[in-house]
Amino acid sequence: MKMSYDPNNIFAKILRGEIPCNKHDECDHTLAFFDIAPQAKTHILVITKGAYSDMADFSANASSGEQAAFITAIGRAAKLAGLEEGGYRIISNTGKDSHQEVPHLHMHILGGEPIGPLRAS
Repeated sequence: MKMSYDPNNIFAKILRGEIPCNKHDECDHTLAFFDIAPQAKTHILVITKGAYSDMADFSANASSGEQAAFITAIGRAAKLAGLEEGGYRIISNTGKDSHQEVPHLHMHILGGEPIGPLRAS
């Protein structure tokens, strides 16, 4: 079942300034910050400032400017964190089968160390 957007999700609260974050980068359409429970040496979240629940919602309803800004922000966040040389992983979970916990589009950037295989054998 598709998750509907919840305007009181933690990322919406961060965008409204109700919850602090350790900001990494920001533009008109996106915010990047460090995850409070990192799953790698470097773990950055890049979120949209628009109210989109997941990639399907975003790709169907966001403006081309929002979409371009989101992709650009992911690359810029990785570069600013110094992850380009060693490499990094980008992950976005969509729906319950992928373990999406927050119904707000976000990308995880993981790097700064070897990450390992995508799935355990």
